[in-house]
Amino acid sequence: MTTSSTTLNRVEHLQIRFEVAQKVIREAGALANDYFKKLGSLTVKSKGSHDLVSEADLNTELLIKGSFAKHFPDDAFFGEETGASDLDSARGIWVVDPIDGTQPFLFSMPNWCISIAYVWDGVIEFGLIYNPPMDELFVGGKSFPATVNGVPIAPNPGADFSAGLVSIGYSSRTPREFLFDSLTKLLDNKGMFFRNGSGALSLVYVACGRLLGHVEPHMHSWDCFGAIAIIEAAGGKVNQFPVLESLTKGTRVVAGTVAVHDQLETLVI
Repeated sequence: MTTSSTTLNRVEHLQIRFEVAQKVIREAGALANDYFKKLGSLTVKSKGSHDLVSEADLNTELLIKGSFAKHFPDDAFFGEETGASDLDSARGIWVVDPIDGTQPFLFSMPNWCISIAYVWDGVIEFGLIYNPPMDELFVGGKSFPATVNGVPIAPNPGADFSAGLVSIGYSSRTPREFLFDSLTKLLDNKGMFFRNGSGALSLVYVACGRLLGHVEPHMHSWDCFGAIAIIEAAGGKVNQFPVLESLTKGTRVVAGTVAVHDQLETLVI
């Protein structure tokens, strides 16, 4: 009886958060998209090489953070712009990137998204990725099917690099040699590369079959946790990593179809 009750409580716990998160991410998407339509009036600051932040990033994260604090005051929060709160004391953690793909966003390109993941007891339980310009909401997790706007999704059926595009993530944290080496290996194996400026969006494109895979030597948790949950729910494969350690330190990411995953691994060796 105790086990059954505990299981039921966990299911209810996750279901309630999953439902609220879908409403919150759409509200945040509406706010971010309003900023996107009036880019000329935004205040933009630089956080470093090729790393920009705008008032849209901050205010979108504050909306999300405030909404989750109101609904789930016992949960912790870890966001790109506002940092961490209560990580040491909470079992549940919201991991958020308010606008992944800030550079495309600021240059009027639609390849940006909002990323939300929910971690419970060290497990990434579910994720949500919302691309407001295309009005596409991707969701999925351990107990939730992978869908886009309610329609089931699945990875690309291809078995080698010639069957589609592979996204290669790159940032100032990554040695240039990785980029040159991975591109050479991919092209030598009849593959073609892709990069759109948003790691989270590229990863979720793996979940729905638009891309064969995505590889990146280092990604922050807010960039990848949400999409990883969706990829795994869709039947794709992601390399293993320690979730709680990677929450604050980031991790190497190799994600793709089961058939090409081993080949993708060779790109980041």
